[in-house]
Amino acid sequence: MIRAGFLDAESRKDLIELARDGSTEHRLARRANALVLLDKGWSCQQVAAALLLDDDTIRTWHQLYKEDGIEGIIDFGYEGSACRLSLEQQEKLKLWVTQTLPRTTREIGAWIEQEFEIIYQGRSGLIALLHRLGMVYRKPKTVSRKLNVEKQKAFIEAYNALLNGLSDDEAVLFGDAVHPTHGVRPVGCWAPEKTPLVVEQNSGRDRLNIHGAIDLETGRSCMLEVLTVNAVSTIALLSAIEALYPQKRKIHLFIDNARYHHAEMVQDWLARPGCRIVLHFVPTYCPHLNPIERLWGLMHRNVTHNKCYAKFNNFCDAILGFLRVEVPKNWQIYADSVSDNFRVINPKDFRVLA
Repeated sequence: MIRAGFLDAESRKDLIELARDGSTEHRLARRANALVLLDKGWSCQQVAAALLLDDDTIRTWHQLYKEDGIEGIIDFGYEGSACRLSLEQQEKLKLWVTQTLPRTTREIGAWIEQEFEIIYQGRSGLIALLHRLGMVYRKPKTVSRKLNVEKQKAFIEAYNALLNGLSDDEAVLFGDAVHPTHGVRPVGCWAPEKTPLVVEQNSGRDRLNIHGAIDLETGRSCMLEVLTVNAVSTIALLSAIEALYPQKRKIHLFIDNARYHHAEMVQDWLARPGCRIVLHFVPTYCPHLNPIERLWGLMHRNVTHNKCYAKFNNFCDAILGFLRVEVPKNWQIYADSVSDNFRVINPKDFRVLA
């Protein structure tokens, strides 16, 4: 069975362009169309019936794409027509793309026309050319300039050592604050081609302040709605966590280095006799080392994406209901999305755009 959603956004866009481009060879357009339908959730049998083919052919096309990407479905087992650019021109184009990182195929087509006086009428031809040259459409991710590789490694080693030595009367949680604003977050979705879509928007002035923590082993959450996130709310969260684990001798809480987490009144609370909470601090500028950050993203995908709540109270109920009830209840579904599968991010491993 081929699972839906195997295409990333840009690959799906490229394949849809190939399927719709009237200048694309018919056989290639059918292959692109088949992959888009498979990604949408159609079975091989359904796609085959729609295209008047057999399902083994559809599986073969999927395998070709899985192994070689778009280049795999372009290859029909023969050399085909020669590329309009000479080998020297292709190398020059490859070098230019590598150096300049153009954002659109229109920009690339304009450069080819200006440099070689060759005009590519369709976007699909340019896409095929770029894939042959080993180019793919990439979206850069943001990374802090102040990432410390050694601190990341030390944190991961210490965290793994803690888990390996954890006893039954200890628990580990990750904490943070989040401030969702009352409003909808528009995101792309599948819809009939000629149906225009809109989402209603609110003023976006009301904001919900949550100071919370999540237990990755059980999915148990502790989410406090607070007026302001500060040292007072930190102590309230710590107290609530202790009450949530009355049988635990020690509770390890991983949090970021926000100033209120280091406040004197917080330190005094931790120093009191019988305190069972031990704070561990995630390295600065390393939100990827705090899994609860992924929980916030999961929250938005499930609660605010393309969803409008007329009243702020309804918005708050939906957010808190998801975090307090839905996540713990269905942790087996969400656990993989909020994991502690940590990795070290080294800016030297990437090409940093100026």
